[in-house]
Amino acid sequence: MDYDIIVVGGGHAGVEAAMAGAHLGLHVLLCSLNIKMIANTPCNPHIGGSAKGIVVREIDALGGMMGLFADHRPLQIKMLNTGKGPGVQCLRAQVDKKGYPAYVQSVLSSTKGLELKECEVKGLLYDEKKVYGVILANGEKITSKAVIITTGTYMDSTIISGEDVHPGGPDEESSSIGLSSCLQKMGLEVFRLKTGTPPRIKKESIDFSKAEIQPGQGGELAFSFLTKKFTPLEKQLPCYLIYTSPLTLKIIRGNISKSAIYNGVIKGIGPRYCPAIESKVVRFADKPRHQLFLEPEYEFGDSIYLQGFSTGMPHEIQDEMVHSLPGLEKAEILKYSYEIEYDAVKPLQFDSTLRVKAYEGLYGAGQICGTSGYEEAAGLGLMAGINASLWIKGEKPFILRRDESYIGVMIDDLVSKGTDEPYRLMSSRAEYRLLLRHDNADLRLTSHGHDIGLISDERYADFLNKYKRIDEAIEILKDNNVSKKKECSEYLLSKGYTDTNVGHKGYELLKRPGLDYPSIQKLMPELDPYSFDEASSLALETKVKYEGYIKKELADAKNMAKLEDIALPEKVDYSKVDGLALEARQKLNAVMPRSIGQASRIPGVNPADVSILILSLRKKNLL
Repeated sequence: MDYDIIVVGGGHAGVEAAMAGAHLGLHVLLCSLNIKMIANTPCNPHIGGSAKGIVVREIDALGGMMGLFADHRPLQIKMLNTGKGPGVQCLRAQVDKKGYPAYVQSVLSSTKGLELKECEVKGLLYDEKKVYGVILANGEKITSKAVIITTGTYMDSTIISGEDVHPGGPDEESSSIGLSSCLQKMGLEVFRLKTGTPPRIKKESIDFSKAEIQPGQGGELAFSFLTKKFTPLEKQLPCYLIYTSPLTLKIIRGNISKSAIYNGVIKGIGPRYCPAIESKVVRFADKPRHQLFLEPEYEFGDSIYLQGFSTGMPHEIQDEMVHSLPGLEKAEILKYSYEIEYDAVKPLQFDSTLRVKAYEGLYGAGQICGTSGYEEAAGLGLMAGINASLWIKGEKPFILRRDESYIGVMIDDLVSKGTDEPYRLMSSRAEYRLLLRHDNADLRLTSHGHDIGLISDERYADFLNKYKRIDEAIEILKDNNVSKKKECSEYLLSKGYTDTNVGHKGYELLKRPGLDYPSIQKLMPELDPYSFDEASSLALETKVKYEGYIKKELADAKNMAKLEDIALPEKVDYSKVDGLALEARQKLNAVMPRSIGQASRIPGVNPADVSILILSLRKKNLL
């Protein structure tokens, strides 16, 4: 074999897959249509956001790279949802559209065991059972033990504005032609999806006095647990908030038939949770206005991203729409909005390791699996890279549970339920979101990363020491009263508490809303050796303040884990299992679940079917 792993596509999924394989000691080739576009951010150049920011933390805790990349000179960073519970708090960073991929490319080019090749993959080398390489557009054949396809939005992609339709990929790149046909010849079911990106506006042409400034946030904010250098607030660039005007809505409604989304040109299904502006106007007809953000694309550049304003309208209508917005009356459009259609593989054809069930050695990650978003892609890429590597080494696969990561939730949703639209990860998809927090991603996943080989012994020792010290500090809080009574009284009064004449355990004080560990530490000399950085203090506080809720979710997760532990045979013809409903038989045969737990989450398989399945398989000694 020429390589252990060939990764097809250099987006965020491809980067994580390739680096995981290389870091695990394998010989990896990353094929990209344009090496200079590796890790490009063709839509909004930001990393993180609701649920997604936690995914980036999980990638880092497992030994992946996106967190470190995003921490490298962000334009702006902030913690979202700080007024809500810890289960939904997450980081979001605006990154530099040029600086981010440049940094990623520099790391890739210096990674041992990883080669980059600028080429177009037209097909795969395969037989009835396995895939063993790729075929390039020039006819060259390159063999490997495994192939990971991460083509993003490039596979047979077309660019659409109004009635203008032409082949092409994001950011005026070429589309990938041929691979989709090959996959279909191999018997895989391909479907058409759609996404879009808004106009880019020349910064100098915007009147920002008509917008509301949205600053970043100072402090020790970072995605990676390894990051020790933080971007101060004074070095961050602001974003701005505006709203559509009544004229904007009038223009859209008067030209709705010209939009590619409504005139029949677009056939693919777009993302439900990131719709075009005309879709919002139609879907939410009662809304008098819609929120938009003006966000910088570069540190030293003149391009502003108009978030929330993607559209399938012709360019001349886009001009009218943009100029109807407050502060953009004289705006100069640097790049018009466009919609993009592309091919993806129906995700029920993947198993929980992201291997295509029909072929050994063939894996997928990112938007080819039906997802949307850089973070979802990176999480899937990391898992595909890990599992392809483990398979090559003859080791058992790595599958994350729903109660231990958003990545596990996402993969289980895709391979158990499938999707007919670009899948977006949200906190509401997780049953145990209080367990899947920003602060404890390392506690949940670092041991896995160390066992796999992506977390070094040194980093693992630091992780163990961190939580050892946190647990020791909590025990001191439980065992000791606050001894600096005068200072304690003043602190309580400043926070609105009046019970200042009684003794207080540090632990009970920390449970109260509004009180924090650094302040309480100063009131207890016993805690002098237990100073923590902001991230560790947050982990300690959350563990104390939400102890009861966390215990309840842990108990619920433990009960569900009992079903996950009941493994199903790999080869069962569910159409021959007596008593199952017809729909349940069809769905079970389509998914081929690995456990009773997964079977119970398949749409169309009800609790009665699960009970019948357990009894039937036990009678046949298959359970």
